[in-house]
Amino acid sequence: MINMNNYSNREPLPPIRRSSSGNSMYSSPGTVRNYEPKHKKAPKKSNKKIKYRGQIDYVILLCVILLVAIGIIMVFSSSYYTAGQGENADMYSFLKKDIIYASLGFMAMYFVSRIDYEILKPFIKPLYFGSILLLLLVFTPLGVVHNGARRWLNFGFEFQPSEIAKFALIITLAAILENNPKMLDDFKGVLKYLGIMILPTGIVAMENLSTAIVIGGISVVLLFVYSPKLRYTLIIGGMGASGVLALIFGSWRSDRVEAWLHPELVANEKGYQVLQSLYSVASGGMFGLGIGGSRQKMGYMPEAQNDIIFAIICEELGWFGAAIVVTLFIVLIWRGIYIAIRNSNEPFAMLLATGITSMIAIQVIINIAVVTNTIPNTGIPLPFISYGGTSLVMMLASMGLLMNISRYHSKSN
Repeated sequence: MINMNNYSNREPLPPIRRSSSGNSMYSSPGTVRNYEPKHKKAPKKSNKKIKYRGQIDYVILLCVILLVAIGIIMVFSSSYYTAGQGENADMYSFLKKDIIYASLGFMAMYFVSRIDYEILKPFIKPLYFGSILLLLLVFTPLGVVHNGARRWLNFGFEFQPSEIAKFALIITLAAILENNPKMLDDFKGVLKYLGIMILPTGIVAMENLSTAIVIGGISVVLLFVYSPKLRYTLIIGGMGASGVLALIFGSWRSDRVEAWLHPELVANEKGYQVLQSLYSVASGGMFGLGIGGSRQKMGYMPEAQNDIIFAIICEELGWFGAAIVVTLFIVLIWRGIYIAIRNSNEPFAMLLATGITSMIAIQVIINIAVVTNTIPNTGIPLPFISYGGTSLVMMLASMGLLMNISRYHSKSN
């Protein structure tokens, strides 16, 4: 008999595993098999940033479409009387041009919104120095004077290079700060930053102080957002404000301060437009006189379709209509700030969004403040609404870039 006690202490054999061919795992003598389950290696963590591409911000698109539509209506309403005066005059002349500019602007917006915004980085030098060249050409025979101001170039068509310079400087500063993340850590780097922005700002200030204020304001906002030290922003901002005050009180522009403080004393001169603007705002009441019902545009308000158009909005649409316009701008600025915050880990995108949003905000604040005589009179167009081809096209192109940025966000794995 077989003694079973000899096998009682043996460990059981592992279960037979068959290969895909159906043969036993023990079929090959001398082959050592590993019966332990193989563990998968844990995936390595990567700090690589992955971009997620989605839809554009449709809130921005809706706000822009509504503002441009309001602008086209109000440009026609505020200009048809003066445009129709005289022989062979065309009451629709401003309307037709504004529609053409809006069409070009929407095409530019669509194109810019479809490309990857990072392709702009290699072109910062051509953009920066090209915009400066255009600004300098204004002082050559190619420059055009309108209403005593030399701000336009004529290349077979007229355009305002300072509007291009704003857009170019935002892209330039954003790219430089991304490539030099510690540039604003010390005052030496801040001075380099100041040197980059002061050149176009100074050239523009020679003939267009109001636009120079906008360019300087954008640069200070970017400095505030990206610099780790608040005192640098305060120093540069204080220097800029001092320079503006010196230019105002040390030149013929001091007359505008008098017209701001006492417009009734110079009602036939510098205070005339200020008073007419206040009459428009006051006579509109809650719901306005209706589209086309403005009295001030009937030869009383000079250039009503341009920088002072918000006064006609108040007169014809009332405070209610003016509040709708202001609300659209507030929503647009809010979305711009949200996009900048969402892209805070991508310096180039964040700074672009911040620069574009601050450009809109500064111009809206200054324009409405001038119309209501809160600050001295200065020529800043109301974005998307005031008549002006270069301004409208460049504003819509900048909105295309902002919507472009809204399509992307980055995460670290």
